Amino acid sequence: MAQARGASGDKRKWIIGIGAVVVVAALVIGGVIWTISERDKTEGQIIDPGKTTSALAGNVTQKRDGVVVTVGKAGAKASIDVYADFLCPICGVFEKQYKGQIEQAINDGKLQVRYHMVPLLNQRSSPPGYSLDSANAALAAADAGKFLQFHDALFASQPEEGKRGYDKAQLIELGKNVGITDPAFAQTVNAGTYEQQLNTAFQQIENDPKLAQDFGGGQTGFGTPTVTANGSIVSWQDPNWLTKVTG
Repeated sequence: MAQARGASGDKRKWIIGIGAVVVVAALVIGGVIWTISERDKTEGQIIDPGKTTSALAGNVTQKRDGVVVTVGKAGAKASIDVYADFLCPICGVFEKQYKGQIEQAINDGKLQVRYHMVPLLNQRSSPPGYSLDSANAALAAADAGKFLQFHDALFASQPEEGKRGYDKAQLIELGKNVGITDPAFAQTVNAGTYEQQLNTAFQQIENDPKLAQDFGGGQTGFGTPTVTANGSIVSWQDPNWLTKVTG
């Protein structure tokens, strides 16, 4: 009888152990599914152009020159260069804080902005490549005169660093939704027409000592966002930086 009770107890322990393994496995599988779902949450999304409130004056021009896009009115007395990555979360913070002020200064004819979209975080999306794809698409949007509308929409619905960005089909759909009708836009996005130029320009930017910053802890180099005026880096964390530039 003692042996029988012992065997029964071992059997119960065995069943409980199996049950625990099943629960742990279910939790692991559930966690993996949740992680993948969270990582890929941009899949199939339509990028909402309505999230941006870009309202450029009619005489503001948007012109691409190589991989740089200049937005502003002719004769503006001040100009800045903005270096940013569509995946960079701090660039997203910069846009939220200063987009309205920058746009107002552009519309008032006080400011021209030279936008440099760089693939700094190209390996930090899953799969890699979103920084370069989005920068290329933004240049294609500039060719259609819709750079800032496209730019603002991508930042307003910015993907998370380390997760899935938007694919080329989604970028093309956004172009249509901001008013691009020229079929050359989709062709340029799909072909990656400006990718080589973007990579070459980024290598030069990374190695430009005038764009290097001190990040503390002995770390120096190029980072995004970087804003320059008159060839010098501007401390955009100063809430009055734009007034000082346009003053």
